[in-house]
Amino acid sequence: MTIEEAQALIDKWIQSVGVRYFNELTNLGILMEEVGEVARLMTRIYGEQSFKKELTASEASSNLKEELGDVLFVLICIANQTGTDLTSVLQSIIDKRTKRDKDRHKNNPKLS
Repeated sequence: MTIEEAQALIDKWIQSVGVRYFNELTNLGILMEEVGEVARLMTRIYGEQSFKKELTASEASSNLKEELGDVLFVLICIANQTGTDLTSVLQSIIDKRTKRDKDRHKNNPKLS
């Protein structure tokens, strides 16, 4: 699925199942909430914090995938309601970073 197809699919879902988009500020709050859930899982899976109850590696990985999906869903909702074409924006960001960081990371001794 392309990003463009994902934007169209989510828009169709919102119109048919979701009734309408939440307003932009509500979606911003939801996005922050979902990013916080990703952060919580990442600090426990890859960081030094422990889970309150023991999760298997498979359960933790599955939870992380679901939370990343939630972040992507809400991000696409915000893009749709603000008229942002994520395909062109992503290409623009890649072009900007390629130009800006052409030698930066290759010459970073911390990355070798």
